[in-house]
Amino acid sequence: MTRPRSPLAALALCAALSAGAAQAAEQPPFSGPDHFDESSGQALFQGICQGCHMPQAQGAEGAGHYPALAHNSRLAAAAYPIYMVSHGNGGMPSFKDYLSDEQIAEVVNYVRTHFDNHYADTVKVDDVKKITQR
Repeated sequence: MTRPRSPLAALALCAALSAGAAQAAEQPPFSGPDHFDESSGQALFQGICQGCHMPQAQGAEGAGHYPALAHNSRLAAAAYPIYMVSHGNGGMPSFKDYLSDEQIAEVVNYVRTHFDNHYADTVKVDDVKKITQR
């Protein structure tokens, strides 16, 4: 297997491996060399996030530490996941150059309302724009 040359290609490979070959063939996790086409929070999570944070958002330990998103009280403050997705931190890459503000809002809302997270206040595109400063 050849080593991916870009961070997005590496994420795509991780997502494809975690999703299984059959699912990867049905719904490609990687949309292009510099962007993701998926628009729903679920499709974005499955295509990008679950490769590291795992399919049920339980997180993982191994070659790195990937925090659980399930039951995560840090998600209560909507600005936190918006910042993490857009700017990254530590091992978490920045996605603001690859996702639109709408896509960031969608994936943040998905994670904040799934995996036993029950944060009902909806993140809006304007909330994301304040943090991405676009």
